[in-house]
Amino acid sequence: MSNRVKIKEIFESIQGEGPYVGYKQLFVRFCNCNLKCNYCDTEFSSDNDFAEYNPCELAEIVNRYENIHSVSLTGGEPLLSVDFLKEFLPMVNKKIYLETNATLAEKFLQVKPFIDIVSADIKLESSTGIKGSFIFHDKFFENCRGVETFAKIVFNDRITDDEISNCCVLANKYGIELILQPEMKLESMSVSSDFCAQILDKFLERYQKVRLIPQVHKFLNVR
Repeated sequence: MSNRVKIKEIFESIQGEGPYVGYKQLFVRFCNCNLKCNYCDTEFSSDNDFAEYNPCELAEIVNRYENIHSVSLTGGEPLLSVDFLKEFLPMVNKKIYLETNATLAEKFLQVKPFIDIVSADIKLESSTGIKGSFIFHDKFFENCRGVETFAKIVFNDRITDDEISNCCVLANKYGIELILQPEMKLESMSVSSDFCAQILDKFLERYQKVRLIPQVHKFLNVR
């Protein structure tokens, strides 16, 4: 049986999150996710009538694009399609930027040689409603050693001091940069600029490699 996956969309745009903000990327959005965060407003189910590709077909499309920094594999959770990725990624002649919820450590190992940059989430219970994610993140970041990796933390006004401490302990253990990302409500931040500054200071008291970067694409009105 052919190895095929449904892809929600393929589009060029400006990266609006994290340290690569402003770079032009090709976004390949995979269907399905193993988590359901409170703030997620995107339908990823593969039950929908999205285009379906085999690895060769998708690689041929991706390789046509020029003047892009990298290919962002996003979702959903791309690592749920790891068998597809193992065939697809060796055929791609572009830099690969993986956006992941950082919970599928063993699946990541199967494609690690083909990944150039990992944009990983740290899921706070206060913003996502998901409990116990730090155990999975710890193992994931262990497996990321040797690959450029940073972590995004979506937060709102319910973030706790314990969550801040746990994030900093995890980041310090693996030497990764933390990107604080205020939760958005439509095109606006859900918290004030003053609150963002206070949270940044709380992180910096515990760990130095921390930056505050809102979702810039929302302000630019691009996808």
